[in-house]
Amino acid sequence: MAAKQDATGAKTTDENNPLRDPDAKTYQMRDLLADEPPEPWVLPFREPTIGYAGRSGVTPTERQRSSHFVPVEDRWRLGFPAWDRDGRGHPVGKDAPYTPGRWFDPYNQSVIKGDYPIVGQHTFMTLTASSESILEGRQIPTGTTAFESTRDSHQEEFFGKPNQFLQIQNTSLSFNLLHGDAAFKPADWQIRLTPVFNDNYLAVQELGIVSPNVLNGTTRSRTFVALQEYFFESKIADYGPNYDFASARVGSQAFTSDFRGFVFSDVNRMVRLFGTRLSNRDQFNLIWVDQTEKDTNSFLNTFQDRHQNTTIANYYRQDFIFPGYTTQLSLHYNRDGPSFKFDNNGFLARPDPVGVYSPHQVRACYFGWAGDGHINRFNLTHQFYYVTGHDTLNPLAGKPQLIDAYMAAAELSYDSDWVRYRTSFFFASGDGNPSDGKAQGFDSILDNPQFAGGQFSYWQRQTIPLQGVNLVNRMSLVPDLRSSKFQGQSNFVNPGLYLFNLGVDFDLTPKLKLINNCNFLWFDRTQVLQQFVFLNTVHKQIGEDLSSGLEYRPFLDNNVVIIGGVSGLLPGRGFNDLYTPLNGHVSALFAGFMNITLTF
Repeated sequence: MAAKQDATGAKTTDENNPLRDPDAKTYQMRDLLADEPPEPWVLPFREPTIGYAGRSGVTPTERQRSSHFVPVEDRWRLGFPAWDRDGRGHPVGKDAPYTPGRWFDPYNQSVIKGDYPIVGQHTFMTLTASSESILEGRQIPTGTTAFESTRDSHQEEFFGKPNQFLQIQNTSLSFNLLHGDAAFKPADWQIRLTPVFNDNYLAVQELGIVSPNVLNGTTRSRTFVALQEYFFESKIADYGPNYDFASARVGSQAFTSDFRGFVFSDVNRMVRLFGTRLSNRDQFNLIWVDQTEKDTNSFLNTFQDRHQNTTIANYYRQDFIFPGYTTQLSLHYNRDGPSFKFDNNGFLARPDPVGVYSPHQVRACYFGWAGDGHINRFNLTHQFYYVTGHDTLNPLAGKPQLIDAYMAAAELSYDSDWVRYRTSFFFASGDGNPSDGKAQGFDSILDNPQFAGGQFSYWQRQTIPLQGVNLVNRMSLVPDLRSSKFQGQSNFVNPGLYLFNLGVDFDLTPKLKLINNCNFLWFDRTQVLQQFVFLNTVHKQIGEDLSSGLEYRPFLDNNVVIIGGVSGLLPGRGFNDLYTPLNGHVSALFAGFMNITLTF
């Protein structure tokens, strides 16, 4: 190799010059610089991070030695040049690039929202505070007590004044600690805790409603504190090159077993195995649920065992036959053991206070097939369940029952610009003979259907009582004649339901949506009702359920959501048969509500 001369006249070779050696490594340069004393310099201004980054949890391993090079080892907290594009000082609520950090601003990046790690490069924390306020005025058929205990003198009707007012306040604080890559792959592990404080108030116009003790009057105020969510999740395995995985989650957690919540939707104690296959085209869940008792008025979890266990398995396949359409197969097995339970207000919840109310066990197995998605411009949702099993002593029938029932639902919608046109159908089979030993009325485990109007619908939102049980329970579709959806047992001796829906939704603005629905309701079979209320005839027509509601998101996200609606039930001949007073007729029933959710 030829020798060269440097500026001093000394001879050098390329092999002795690391700057000329094409194979020289970066660490060789670093070693050369480390041998030199640090040059005098002034620490340059560090460019701020976007949002609220907090302090770094990465310990530096390299010391700065030059004003031209500033080591930043926390890759999440690289700064950007400060820039106030509009010269307004980055006011809260105004969207602008390069927004500086404010811990109280949930609309931009923040370390307490999981955008920056709190420890190292892969451990994130999310802190979420939420307030949900519900105000609801409603009219429901309200039974009177015995003549000597009625609120007004000479009150002879079986059904009294229907007006009620309900107020619910839920305040929660959710803490989530996660280890992973935050966005690009499933978590390696995570821990979540969510305590909830509930305050509820009910005012009615008849005695014996808030409590069986008429001395307790017509109002009830309760508070309750629950640890609603608490679980630990850990990844079990990664398989395949595209982040397919299997994870396990143990503890109290939320789960909905199908697309619309027809059979099971709850937060409860579970052991859940879940994951994906084939580049996330397929998903699966295998769950064992150990139910706890619910608080009667807040519907939140207690730590008292319910003596009920449910096993759920489902499997999803995306882009099944048609791109954008997902299909699902599911299996539910519910074992609800015999027990005796009075609720927190003093009413009998288990077994149902009808017929031979003796403790009994219900074992039911649900086989389901569902689909959800779009086929070209048409949106489609459908669900079918067949349930079989055994009830050791059904209270209404007064004997053991073999369960043999089914349910079907479908919704078809079409989007045209800012309008969505919808139509849907729901069917739950009814029991035509309570004495034949075969229970053919479909019932769920713990449902919360988002279907045919959902929370806006009068039929779904309101609890309609009938002689010690409920014709239909709150946030349910099935007229199952059970004491409570949350504390009672499934009852497969019921009249069943036909529902036909017409609806239209308007996206009035990007922030405001109008939802309108009309439901036509019929019983499938009425023999159970005839036996229960001692009538020779109960017609099938329940009536028409009309509803209209608004959803308003002022900041185009879920941090502030305001939902309100009005609904009414126009009684048909069957509803009149059940609730007709001695004098007059059944009036139309109306309800209205407002739900304000604030999330930080």
